[in-house]
Amino acid sequence: MSATLAALGISFAVIFVAELGDKSQLMAMTFATRFKLVPTLLGITAATALVHLVSVGIGYGLGAAIPTDWISLIAGVAFLVFGAWTLRGDKLTDDEKSKAERSTGSAMLAVGGAFFLAELGDKTMLATITLATQHGWFGVWIGSTLGMVAADALAIVVGRLLGRHLPEHIIKWGAAALFAIFGIWLIVEGVIGLS
Repeated sequence: MSATLAALGISFAVIFVAELGDKSQLMAMTFATRFKLVPTLLGITAATALVHLVSVGIGYGLGAAIPTDWISLIAGVAFLVFGAWTLRGDKLTDDEKSKAERSTGSAMLAVGGAFFLAELGDKTMLATITLATQHGWFGVWIGSTLGMVAADALAIVVGRLLGRHLPEHIIKWGAAALFAIFGIWLIVEGVIGLS
């Protein structure tokens, strides 16, 4: 049980940080201006749970097939890449923003469908795969899903309160620094294990 809780905590923290400044937060804010808060969050939660379930399945399979020291090295490098990706930033394309603004039908289906498609291949999906190679799939799934939903809910609330006056550069640099710390830690752990 403690391994599951540890996986949940680590995954929550990593995915919450990864989601800060991500295009999914921008989508969440856009949908929240059009739809009510509860259906928007339910759509985000459903899509995130599904994408992250697929992610942990992939990560768990990779973890069983590759020695753990090599996984640490690969995961460390991946986290450094995620840090650089975070610094590069994420913006909604005009097409993505247009879809979010003109979605019709059920709010939950519109939000869920858009989030599912947006998250495929996104850094949070890749980070979840990476985490699942080293930690229990259930804790990673629940933690990563809760971390992303919490970050998107925060974006909606803060976005509504502060409008567009968010210190984006501070969020970006802080998230990148945390990814770098996790990356270096995993690389050192892998090198020590291989020596």
